[in-house]
Amino acid sequence: MLAGPGILLLFILFILPAIAVFAIAATDWQLGAKSFSFVGLRNFELLWQDADFWHSMINTLAFVSVCVPVTVGLGLIVALLIEAESGFRAFYRAVHFLPFMATMAAAAIAWESLLHPTIGLLNQILRSFGVQGTNWLRDENTVLPVLGAIFVWKNLGYAMLLFLAGLKTIPSDLYDAAEVDGADGPLSRLATVTLPLLGPIAMFALVVVALRAFEVFDIIKVLTQGGPGKASEMLLYTLYVESFEYLRTGYGAAVSVVFLLIVIGLTLLQVFVLDKRVHYQ
Repeated sequence: MLAGPGILLLFILFILPAIAVFAIAATDWQLGAKSFSFVGLRNFELLWQDADFWHSMINTLAFVSVCVPVTVGLGLIVALLIEAESGFRAFYRAVHFLPFMATMAAAAIAWESLLHPTIGLLNQILRSFGVQGTNWLRDENTVLPVLGAIFVWKNLGYAMLLFLAGLKTIPSDLYDAAEVDGADGPLSRLATVTLPLLGPIAMFALVVVALRAFEVFDIIKVLTQGGPGKASEMLLYTLYVESFEYLRTGYGAAVSVVFLLIVIGLTLLQVFVLDKRVHYQ
């Protein structure tokens, strides 16, 4: 009885909408239309044949494959440096965590000003060194790396905070035991004690940051609208365009199903593969 309200809300807010998405994906419904037809797997067939969808998927996978390890790796490095330095720890933690607290839309507007091709601070600094800048958000070769850099800047503090919490849980007597066994250098202690015991934290950070990378939408909407030439279009932005701009709700629901399957795949990877490799009980 105590769990009943929570289970009811879970069913209404999560399970029913997921079932509805699967149902809509099997129709040709357009947003606002009063009627629709059942088309079975037709939307998924169109999705398979859609070059724009695969371009969006490739962009998403490239974005995730680079941003996730960079964010988690830098978060670990920053956490180790902060923990090693006794002074100004609170200041360094606040500085690195502050971007994560800012709303992404507001941060994206600030980055748009910094990256402006003529009056942006970045290009002004480059010109002062005799280097000609570019239109970072309108160049197909630079737009995706720039969005990746913004993502890393935004989420670095979250990964850092997770690792700082993990470092606090490592008993100091393990380092003493490792020193007795010959691991008396910082790198050897890092390899034999710190990193193995941070395994569960690293696994959790990888999964959560990967989910956030797959869900990236706001910086694309604010800064690039998927351009130039769909060079920055990613999965959730494709879902938004198909469902709410082209009003192809059935097709957009099919994209949602693909995204849901990716999320389920990451969850299963965490539960059945990664958990067994990082826990030692």
